[in-house]
Amino acid sequence: MKKAYRLKKNEEFQLVFKKGNSFANRQLVLYFLKKDEQKHFRVGLSVSKKIGNAVVRNQVKRYLRQAFLELDGQVSNQYDFIIIARKPIRDMDFHQVKKSLMHVLSKSKLLQS
Repeated sequence: MKKAYRLKKNEEFQLVFKKGNSFANRQLVLYFLKKDEQKHFRVGLSVSKKIGNAVVRNQVKRYLRQAFLELDGQVSNQYDFIIIARKPIRDMDFHQVKKSLMHVLSKSKLLQS
């Protein structure tokens, strides 16, 4: 995923938290905010130290980025997303993480068929 498609600044995160909506399942919490002027979606990831050590946290972030990359054509483009990982995600492989992400996106009606 290109760095231009990532949320990095604290102000961007806070804006999505305050003005956006959220949906969750057991593994992930999804915050999203519609931005009409945007040409491509942007993603911010938050993986707490409670999930595991740096190796585990980085693996979870890689899985989430790759899942978004594979869902590129199906995800609505005019949104900022923040994904917060919960503890059960540390025991999941890539396909399970992708399925969980698809579930939370479809639950929030942001996944186009």
